[in-house]
Amino acid sequence: MNKSHSGIGMTSQRTRARMIERLREQGIKDEAVLAAMFEVPRHLFVDEAMATRAYDDVSLPINFNQTISQPYIVARMIEILRGPDHHHRPLNRVLEIGTGCGYQAAVLARLVREVYTVERIQPLYERARRQLRDLKIRNVSVRYADGNAGLPEAAPFDGIIMAAAAPALAVALREQLAAGGRMILPVGVQEQSLYLVEREERGFRETRLEAVKFVPLLMGKE
Repeated sequence: MNKSHSGIGMTSQRTRARMIERLREQGIKDEAVLAAMFEVPRHLFVDEAMATRAYDDVSLPINFNQTISQPYIVARMIEILRGPDHHHRPLNRVLEIGTGCGYQAAVLARLVREVYTVERIQPLYERARRQLRDLKIRNVSVRYADGNAGLPEAAPFDGIIMAAAAPALAVALREQLAAGGRMILPVGVQEQSLYLVEREERGFRETRLEAVKFVPLLMGKE
């Protein structure tokens, strides 16, 4: 990596500050999420050729037909995951399905005590693990596995966040939520919507939010 890509110059700081202002304008209100988004160097998670676009509000390809989500959707999903009562109900343990390049896990790591993240594509798993290690992020456990099954051995989770669209609401995953836990995931094939699933005393509450566009959640490992 050349110096301009790996170092954090004034331009990068200014570019990040612009990204945060844009997120505010788009309605992101959780200051802790905004601070985490500012602190994580997104340009290190994309290919060097795309580093100049790292802080634009677009999703970018990361090989293997996968993408790094646009900053707005990362911030929005994490804000919803934390919920309005995050001061009283902190997220101690969160599961992420679809590590990708590891960017969202790095943001979560600043807000959550323990992050477990699952990736089914081995080269992406290895790259994300290496990247998180290089950034000295120690509270993220990266697993090479099929995310459809969740991670029952580490359950229950205070939050589950999915970075790929399931064809239907994931019943197996919601069982891995702790009481009071929240799961945020895109659902659908052609038309996709963001859903919030909350585990309450008497069962689960499902809320459909806005329309989104994600890569599909696939089965198995590769």
